Amino acid sequence: MTVVELRQYTLRPGRRDVLIELFDRELVEPQEAAGCTVVGQFRDEDDPDRFVWFRSFPDLAARHAALTAFYLEGEAWRKHREAANATMLDSDNVLLLRPEVDFPPSPRTLEAASSRVLVLIGPPSTYFLEPFASFVTEPAENTFRALPVREGENVRVGVWVFPDLAARQAFERELAMPDVQRLRLAPTSRSALR
Repeated sequence: MTVVELRQYTLRPGRRDVLIELFDRELVEPQEAAGCTVVGQFRDEDDPDRFVWFRSFPDLAARHAALTAFYLEGEAWRKHREAANATMLDSDNVLLLRPEVDFPPSPRTLEAASSRVLVLIGPPSTYFLEPFASFVTEPAENTFRALPVREGENVRVGVWVFPDLAARQAFERELAMPDVQRLRLAPTSRSALR
C-alpha cells in the first residue's frame, strides 16, 4: 500500500525562495531516481516562512530503501544538504500517511501555475466532501529514523486542487470545519500536483 509523507518545513525568515529554487533545480529528479515520488511542493500562502511538500512511496520497505539511497548514499543530497539545511529552522513536522483516495499520477511541467491547493488536517472522524485525495495516519513505525515523523497522532487529511485562488476561496466560504488545520498552498513552478 502506498505511503505518503506530508512535510511542513519552518524556514529562516526570507529563505523560502532560496530553498524552493534549490529544491526544484537540484533535488526533485535525484529523489525520484532513488525511488521517491515527489508529488508536489508548495509555498504556504498564510506563512511566508513555510515550505510544504508531499512525497510518496509504494510501501514502507520501498520508503526505507529510497530514503537510504537519497540521503545516505546519493550524491545530490551530499552536495546540496548544507545549502538546503541552512534555510531551515525545523523539518520534523511530518505526517506519515496512507491513502483513502490516492493522488492520481501528474506529469511535471515547467508552466507557471495559477492553481491553488487546499489541505485540511483534522481528527480521524472528519468527513471530507469529494476531496481530490484523502489520507489517514499510517500507524506503522517510522522505518527511517534519521527523518523523524509526528508519532502518536491520528489524523485524516483531505486535499483539493482548484484552478485559481478565487475558486479555492469560494470553496472555503462554504466550509464549516472550525477544528481543522488549513494549509492554503500555491504550487512551485516544478510541482507535479497543481
